[in-house]
Amino acid sequence: MTSNPDYDVIVIGGGNAGMSAALTARECGASRVLVIEAAPEHSRGGNSRHVRNLRCMHDQALGVFQDSYLESEYWEDLLQVTGGRTNEDLARLTIRESEACFRWMMQQGVRFQPALGGTLQLSRTNAFFLGGGKALLNSYYRKAAAIGIDVIYESPVTGITIEDGKVQSVDVTKDGQVKTFQTRALVIASGGFQANIDWLREAWGPAADNFIIRGSPFDDGKVLRLLMDAGATITGDPDQCHAIAVDARAPKFDAGIVSRVDCVSLGIVVNQEAKRFYDEGEDFWPKRYAIWGRLIAAQPDQIAYAIIDAKSSGLYLPPLTPSIMGNSIEELAKALSLDPTTLKQTINSFNLAIEMGEFDHTILDNCHTSGLTPEKTHWARTIDSPPFMAYPLRPGITFTYMGVVVNEQARVMFNDNKLSPNIYAAGEIMAGNILGKGYLAGLGMTIGTTFGRISGREAASHAG
Repeated sequence: MTSNPDYDVIVIGGGNAGMSAALTARECGASRVLVIEAAPEHSRGGNSRHVRNLRCMHDQALGVFQDSYLESEYWEDLLQVTGGRTNEDLARLTIRESEACFRWMMQQGVRFQPALGGTLQLSRTNAFFLGGGKALLNSYYRKAAAIGIDVIYESPVTGITIEDGKVQSVDVTKDGQVKTFQTRALVIASGGFQANIDWLREAWGPAADNFIIRGSPFDDGKVLRLLMDAGATITGDPDQCHAIAVDARAPKFDAGIVSRVDCVSLGIVVNQEAKRFYDEGEDFWPKRYAIWGRLIAAQPDQIAYAIIDAKSSGLYLPPLTPSIMGNSIEELAKALSLDPTTLKQTINSFNLAIEMGEFDHTILDNCHTSGLTPEKTHWARTIDSPPFMAYPLRPGITFTYMGVVVNEQARVMFNDNKLSPNIYAAGEIMAGNILGKGYLAGLGMTIGTTFGRISGREAASHAG
């Protein structure tokens, strides 16, 4: 590398993590910062285009947050969903930095609104972006332009020159031509490999062909593969991911937040054999919605059906595609191509097993089943009020968890147990350090912002 490279800091990926890194690097004194974005400008930002909120600890009411959400509770929530499969040091760092992330975002021009109600009621724990992920990204890019950060679009990275764990240069392909940029420091924020169906198939087998990709088709894992080939240490299982229940009628890629089906806890879910297979009311939906993708992936042909009745209308955020309806269970079954006799038997058994208490979908109520397999722990009400409604469900993959190992300075580790002196990672490509499995609503944004800011600061320090 020459003594005067093209850039002080190069950031691969223009989503929340990448832009957090680029903006912070510039704030910390890096005079020449480049963001490389594989997507065209109108699709920039990876999965961040579809995000809705940020999970944040706070000791008292803060901005749009109500009451308090302490580090101890945040940590316990994370432990619960991951089953302890997390790096505690990195997880607690993320939690402790989350309040600073919230304040920093506002300094970049990001605006927030109070949490939504119903099944997504998160007023203590999560701040929702006013205008969603697109507005968040627009704020970042406006700030980047104002402070002189360069951005190139439609420029996938096709090579990274790494010598003894140290980056020398980055190759991108633009308009059929390869261009090489030399840099003092590199931040990798290129997302997971969820849009690479061939790679998903290696982990999941033929079931992957039935998965819907909720986010960007540009998150293909090619940069992760380049790091793996260069000897980066990998963490996480290839089949672990943020996988939720989405409407089976959603597009294959870029299904987005509007494809999510949030009525699961209000009714029952059956597979194509018209049989239930899991407790729909195990816990609050924001703590359990991310297990349903894996559950459906294990069902025949990776298909399931969420079924509710008229009593649940208005209690959940409906997805973009309307429900399938029937005035009787038999009529609904036929519309879903399910066996009417089996579905009616499943629903009758469910109705007869209910121990009815005081229904309240905003708390862990006492409406449950008894003597049923599987039981429904909360929010169990008879399904007996037409019209009956259903949503066909597929596994919706948001992002994969397998990625590179980093330390508290976001430095990437290589297989000789040495930390790179100038390669850093943020966002989905390193989230597996914290998310061994499971998910908490808004945590991905917290990880991306925390480690984006850390990597930007550390990269600028190294470049200086």
